[in-house]
Amino acid sequence: MVKDGDPSWKPTFIVKPDGGCQGDGIYLIKDPSDIRLAGTLQSRPAVVQEYICKPLLIDKLKFDIRLYVLLKSLDPLEIYIAKDGLSRFCTEPYQEPSSKNLHHIFMHLTNYSLNIHSGNFVHSDSTSTGSKRTFSSILCRLSSKGVDIKKVWSDIISLVIKTVIALTPELKVFYQSDIPAGRPGPTCFQILGFDILLMKNLKPVLLEVNANPSMRIEHEQELSPGVFENVPSLVDEEVKVAVIRDTLRLMDPLKKKRESQSQQLEKPLAAKEAPDSERAIASGGNAYAEAHLPSICLKQVFPKYAKQFNYLRLVDRMANLFIRFLGIKGSMKLGPTGFRTFIRNCKLSSSSLSMAAVDILYIDITRRWNSMTLDQRESAPHALAPVKQLAIVEVLPCGHPPLPETHSPCTRCPGPVLKEPQAILFMGFNSIRPCSSTALITALIK
Repeated sequence: MVKDGDPSWKPTFIVKPDGGCQGDGIYLIKDPSDIRLAGTLQSRPAVVQEYICKPLLIDKLKFDIRLYVLLKSLDPLEIYIAKDGLSRFCTEPYQEPSSKNLHHIFMHLTNYSLNIHSGNFVHSDSTSTGSKRTFSSILCRLSSKGVDIKKVWSDIISLVIKTVIALTPELKVFYQSDIPAGRPGPTCFQILGFDILLMKNLKPVLLEVNANPSMRIEHEQELSPGVFENVPSLVDEEVKVAVIRDTLRLMDPLKKKRESQSQQLEKPLAAKEAPDSERAIASGGNAYAEAHLPSICLKQVFPKYAKQFNYLRLVDRMANLFIRFLGIKGSMKLGPTGFRTFIRNCKLSSSSLSMAAVDILYIDITRRWNSMTLDQRESAPHALAPVKQLAIVEVLPCGHPPLPETHSPCTRCPGPVLKEPQAILFMGFNSIRPCSSTALITALIK
């Protein structure tokens, strides 16, 4: 492997145990043969990624950014990003990874849970100093050096929206299995923790997304050997309290009801206005409290910027079709009847593809999926293991405009590519997967 024209350059890899947290078990290697095979990978699988070697440094230290993202709704999709986040620093000056420093976890790993055990970790009541700072303080520092902060934020917003769009189809299918359409259920939301690394060129790179980010606002401090005390962290408190408070403000199930009642009272009834006391009752007495709360720290980024990213929602439309043809509410599997209905509604059955052939096709796909081992299913990107070739076939539009030509994921097929198909793969969550309302992914298995 060659990078930047340097033939001697070799990548460094970071090994992360599957299902791990707080930096537990992470290590760096230079050669793939160095992966610790002594039973660890069999008992605890790991993810191996190329280590990012050119991070932006502050005070000669590597750091990452924890941003909180509110997924307010799946349908319609609503995404909010907290205007401030946390910057978590390493506690040893950064050097390019080499065989001599690969084991220096305080130099390469930004995990707070690891660095807090370093003798160099600095607890600070200031938001702009110490080993954990606010992201806004970092942006202020970069701005003072002439960095275009708006461009940095724009790139981060783009990264977040693209990531959530990639997650949405799977979330939709699981959501409908627990709360089918038409059935009353709780109002659901999710706070995600995005871990982002800023490169030397200020390009944001996604490290990982945490489904259950820590909301602790204190840390343990050792007062004497073996004696610990929980001490409030002002940096955590400033960022996390605002995220929780404003999430509850946005998700308040009574808010819309109060607003609706208030609007009704503001309308003239028989040319008579409602008294102020009635308005106060309709608003539940919360108008005063709302007016005295800080401004919302969560910024809506979707659907605000939907026009720029809707071309990426192909698989999201596939999930909608998958759910539509499930037949049984709350189900996670597309049965043979739903499969036939899908084929008929999309007008894919013809003299060359009879309904009998469709039934055989369904049985074949199910058999292939069931014959896969659990490891094969988990390693397959949405059950793509048996697929050797993919082609996008246009079908009748179902209320969605076609993808822009400039953003099409592949060359448009001039016509149906359904000659002797051996499998139709539905991108979803079982052996049979949903297809797009504007396109059908057809797998031609050799």
